[in-house]
Amino acid sequence: MRYFAELAYKGTAYVGWQRQPNGMSVQEKLEETLSMLLREPVEITGCGRTDTGVHATQYYIHFDFDGEFPEAFLRRLNKVLPPDIAVYRIFEVLPEAHARFDACYRAYRYTITYRKDPFLTETAFLYPYPQKPDPALMQSAAGLLLQYEDFFPFCKSDTDTESMRCELKQAEWNLDETTGLLTFDIAANRFLRGMVRLIVGACINVGTGQVTLGELKQAMDTQTRLKKSYSVPPEGLALTNVRYTTA
Repeated sequence: MRYFAELAYKGTAYVGWQRQPNGMSVQEKLEETLSMLLREPVEITGCGRTDTGVHATQYYIHFDFDGEFPEAFLRRLNKVLPPDIAVYRIFEVLPEAHARFDACYRAYRYTITYRKDPFLTETAFLYPYPQKPDPALMQSAAGLLLQYEDFFPFCKSDTDTESMRCELKQAEWNLDETTGLLTFDIAANRFLRGMVRLIVGACINVGTGQVTLGELKQAMDTQTRLKKSYSVPPEGLALTNVRYTTA
């Protein structure tokens, strides 16, 4: 029988979602814990990959298990898992349901703070430069990207992805005047490796005058890399929403 699980994690202590030889990943920690509690090897598949230090406020996995879950299993699972991983629910799905390939919508939020805040150290990017980017220019850059479907300029060079096509559904900057937090919400059917952090960096560069909107448009029209690219730090990024047509 196949099951989906909805969960969240703070990625600070992990080398990313996927198992890696150089440190503990979220996947490895979950597989270890599920295997121990269910008393058989459990392999899980996630809805996507997040890099070292990136978080998820909503994430889905699937796994196969034909036995009976122990009593109060969800409570026991969360008790054994470390404080930075929480599983909210586990539910049965069709045998062919797939956490990654069946996802039709993914949304991320990137958070920037201009003020040092001990409570945001690991979940927001403390912008270190005196010149703050212009939010209106940043939104113009984000809005420009909504006109395109191919995103080669915003894919890491060491990727093995064959298609650069993504259907952007949202790209929006917002400045909270009360908290001073600057947030970027972006949603698409899929994302390329490193895409969100590179887009945020490009918007910052446009907002500070280091890249013009014309240069950004030319890079998108010709599908070539920007002469000045910037990948923002991982701590400000979180996967916030994943949707499925069926599951």
